[in-house]
Amino acid sequence: MPRIRPFRRCSNCPNSAAPPGEAKPFPPPAINDGRRKTKGMHVMKKFLLAGASALVAALPSAALAEEGMWLPSQTGAIAEQMKAAGLELDAKTLGDLQRPPLTAIASLGGCSAAFLSPEGLVATNHHCVAGSLQYNSSPENDYLTNGFLAATLGDELPAAPGSRIYVIEDLRNVTADMLRGADRLDGRPRYDRLQANRAALIEACERQANRRCDVRPYFGGQQYWLQQQLEIQDVRLVYAPAAGVGNFGGEKDNWMWPRHTGDFAFYRAYVAPDGSSAAFSRDNVPFKPKAFLPIAREGVKDGDFIMVAGFPGVTERLRTAEEARFYYEELYPYQQRMLAEYGDRIDELTEGNQAATIAYAATLQGVENYEKKIAGQLAGADAISLVDKKQAEEAAFREWIMGNPRRQAQYGAALAELDRLVAESNAAALASERKGMLGRGQLYAAARQLYRWANEQAKPNKDREPGYQDRDRAFVTQRLQVIERRYVQAIDEALFKDAIAEYRKLPADQRIQSFDAFVEGRDLASLYATTELGNTAKRMEWLDRPVADFRASNDPFIQLAVATYDETLAAEAAEKERAGRVQKARSKVMEARLAYAASQGKTMYPDANGSLRFTYGKVTGKTVDGQIWTPFTTAEGIVAKHTGRGEFNAPEKMIELIKAKDYGRYVAPELGTLPVDYLSTVDITNGNSGSSTLNARGEFVGLAFDGTIEGVVSDWMYDPAINRTIHVDSRFMLWTMEKVDGADRLLREMGVETQ
Repeated sequence: MPRIRPFRRCSNCPNSAAPPGEAKPFPPPAINDGRRKTKGMHVMKKFLLAGASALVAALPSAALAEEGMWLPSQTGAIAEQMKAAGLELDAKTLGDLQRPPLTAIASLGGCSAAFLSPEGLVATNHHCVAGSLQYNSSPENDYLTNGFLAATLGDELPAAPGSRIYVIEDLRNVTADMLRGADRLDGRPRYDRLQANRAALIEACERQANRRCDVRPYFGGQQYWLQQQLEIQDVRLVYAPAAGVGNFGGEKDNWMWPRHTGDFAFYRAYVAPDGSSAAFSRDNVPFKPKAFLPIAREGVKDGDFIMVAGFPGVTERLRTAEEARFYYEELYPYQQRMLAEYGDRIDELTEGNQAATIAYAATLQGVENYEKKIAGQLAGADAISLVDKKQAEEAAFREWIMGNPRRQAQYGAALAELDRLVAESNAAALASERKGMLGRGQLYAAARQLYRWANEQAKPNKDREPGYQDRDRAFVTQRLQVIERRYVQAIDEALFKDAIAEYRKLPADQRIQSFDAFVEGRDLASLYATTELGNTAKRMEWLDRPVADFRASNDPFIQLAVATYDETLAAEAAEKERAGRVQKARSKVMEARLAYAASQGKTMYPDANGSLRFTYGKVTGKTVDGQIWTPFTTAEGIVAKHTGRGEFNAPEKMIELIKAKDYGRYVAPELGTLPVDYLSTVDITNGNSGSSTLNARGEFVGLAFDGTIEGVVSDWMYDPAINRTIHVDSRFMLWTMEKVDGADRLLREMGVETQ
């Protein structure tokens, strides 16, 4: 049975229940879909380190026009470069969050999106709505395979629990507020002060109704910015083409070129009749965005300027050379092997069972995607000698510090401290990976989350851990609810058993002693046979129970969560202590890094961290090992690849239309046929999935959805010779909607006249 999984350039898709840019809170979420884990870090530790992972690697600068995930506030600094590259808009106002096109850009909390109509219609990638397709599917109505099109507003389906549309409203510098009182602190006191300052800023921002706010570090904690978004709770599935369009080529074509995937779909944002954000209700009405992107009357051609606005998840370009060495020589190879085994095991367990295949489709998509990405990163790193380059660039930076007594006195101690802490963190990382495997057991993960929730509710709201405050209740609830559509008892039991076996490969002194003591001599099957957590109603009843009820419970998974709680909390406390020390050292070293860049006259951009960014480049192909990659693929390539089965099973109507060359007005004059996908040099990463691609006038010309396998190393270093982004062409989207699926209602709504 062939695997069919879409590529995903989103950091938390499909349909993560976590808000944008916020790490999954401890304990591991009830849903584990193979996405990149936080490697045992608590959410606040990731908050401190995600942007604070910055140090001494390749210098992100404006030297390469294609490189850079720029903050909106940086448009003025690179205005002349963008104009020279072909931008026709005013670059100095391009970053204004109160003006188009940025007022039309949205986040799905793991994927990017944009409004394409005044009625809240949102375009994103097909793989970004896969969770909603899966959630609404059944053997009788298999929307994952056959696609979905709502004939009317009333036919639009609720998206998967936890789905949100976030509308960007503000991105402001709050560095002074974040660092207040932290200057003289180190370790856990520094960690706690930063967390308290962050919580206060978020709490003040969210006094505004229906807002979701977050504070993230930039440039290694040298800057902190608060991102404010309108949170739209009622999200509905409007249209997604069949898998034979949206996932044409499946895993075989994933990260590859030439590509012929129509990776697009539509949601709609709904609000209460008074315009306020509200949970799903039949009384709700379509949201009226401040702006929406106009559809370009003409598509792009080779050499055209394009730009992408979205919410890239995480890049590692500013990590140390030693961190790069550890990731590529130790961590990534281990992760790749674990993911490959996990995916094969799910395939084995769901073979021949359609209901189980649907239930685990989202999990499997994440597993396969990240496995292949790691393989590409490893190959790409070898191809460009990544670690050697990092080491050489870092050596130059260190020489700059040590070559001046004042700089040495100012930064030398912080650099040595960071070296020590990086070695300490690396030593703990592989053990954390193995311990994290236990989160694959969905009922154990749910029990841990429920018990942590109960413990946190006993505290004042401001003192609770991120992920367990009042603002997080809806997300926790929805994570627990969605298990019912992504869980089969026998499969979960088998996966948990495999996870325990891998975890037990750790030396005894590195394992969780309380976990080992509890499971010793117990039959895993008996835990599943006697628990009530597999029942959604019973599981949800635990959400508001006091700690005493958990301690008195006879449910084996609740008992296991209680038994391991104190030990896990102690390990978390030790990580917080280290996180505070790391943040202090990194931020000081990054101060030096910024000074080093300034001494060279360079403009730096920060690593991606889930906040709004834009990038620009041009439509272009490349040469690969003697092969010429032209920038466009065409509809004829679909027919050439079509087999009528598995990953290459396009709808028969589409094949007939292509054979008849019935392309109407969507023919590209330069190609003489219908374009499907195209390549560009824009700089993206996970989280950019669904990002709208705009031409020089700010008009919609497609959606970014993939990269090429040799270019995924760009998370660590951008190389214009190899990095290419893949976009689905707007002309193919419109042709499919009009000719194949008859989505005339939506085309008219977007201002596209049908023929």
